[in-house]
Amino acid sequence: MTDLPIVRLKPKANARAIRHGFPWVYENELVTDRRTKKLDAGNLAVLEDAERRPMGLVAVNSNSKIICRMLDRNPEAVINQAWFEARFAKALAMRERLYEAPFYRLVHAEADGLPGVVIDRFGDTCVVQPNAAWADALIEPLTAALAAITGVRNILKNASGRARTLEGLDEENAVLLGSAPSEPLPVIMNGATYMADLTGGQKTGLFFDQRANHGFAARLSNGARVLDVFSHVGGFSLAALAGGASSAMAVDGSAAALSLAEQGAVAAGVADRFSTRKGDAFAVLEALAEEGQKYDVVICDPPAFAPNKPALEKGLRAYERVARMAAPLVEEGGYLGLCSCSHAAELSLFRNASARGIGRAGRRGQLIHTGFAGPDHPLMPQLAESGYLKALFFRL
Repeated sequence: MTDLPIVRLKPKANARAIRHGFPWVYENELVTDRRTKKLDAGNLAVLEDAERRPMGLVAVNSNSKIICRMLDRNPEAVINQAWFEARFAKALAMRERLYEAPFYRLVHAEADGLPGVVIDRFGDTCVVQPNAAWADALIEPLTAALAAITGVRNILKNASGRARTLEGLDEENAVLLGSAPSEPLPVIMNGATYMADLTGGQKTGLFFDQRANHGFAARLSNGARVLDVFSHVGGFSLAALAGGASSAMAVDGSAAALSLAEQGAVAAGVADRFSTRKGDAFAVLEALAEEGQKYDVVICDPPAFAPNKPALEKGLRAYERVARMAAPLVEEGGYLGLCSCSHAAELSLFRNASARGIGRAGRRGQLIHTGFAGPDHPLMPQLAESGYLKALFFRL
């Protein structure tokens, strides 16, 4: 028998959903007595249902609305280096089957059995985002297991992001193993070269989730004039140039991101067809319309306008506005790609907002392709939040 503390569901809690794979317990579903409140953030406990039947091993954080995260359905499990190694080995086996080069998301949180943990791999360097208190508390066996299974020489901790704030965690980045790269690393995807800033960039340095959607956009872009709005480090524009675009312009508010995009264009030998424009995306869209500019392919990949349910209505209006302002810039018979990384704006809502925007711009669109995150970002069917990314491609 385990000597871990016990936490118990209230009688009205949805125990069936948890038994069927839902990985979270919300604070209003748990009996929060003095013992439970005394548990430190990240402590492990055995979860029982209201009839005192064990349901599994959970990590507890009284500071979070998600008070328990299911780590293992076996309440006797021991969370040590060997346990992490088993999880990492399963995750690695799938990525190695899918990708020729070791550049991918290695661990996608709950969907890979490691709640709140995101790990992106860049060759012999991994960047870990421990977005849940339990992973922060067990960072040493996690790091040792990651090095043992992957053989990477450098492991960095990225502590940025809203999720850590919600868990009550610090924002201190760290080098967990080896050293941090002194300059951005080149990453080749879809024939394009991206420069990943692993220490100063957004998230873990690069967005692997859009790889398949970049590839689809590249197929539309042969011989085309391409506009990439909210471009970050040139995700869609550099892929379009690799796909044969005659020209591509990246628009972003971050000078640092655009500088990385320019470096990627130089590295891939396409700098002569690439340009950048720094500024607020909505202001640039408005200015381009006033200038009478037209493009064969326009892609807009904004940040999460609806990061949670309270922000949903405002976020949907913002997505509609993006579509309304981008559509007039698309040539007759050209293509408009619209993306959302807001899990609260599920597919049908995002699609409707995008279609409304296109209609309000006086254009008609055929929806020709719906894309999602790549297979290195697996979806946990019981957890809608793990399927956050949508990409819609319209022919106007």
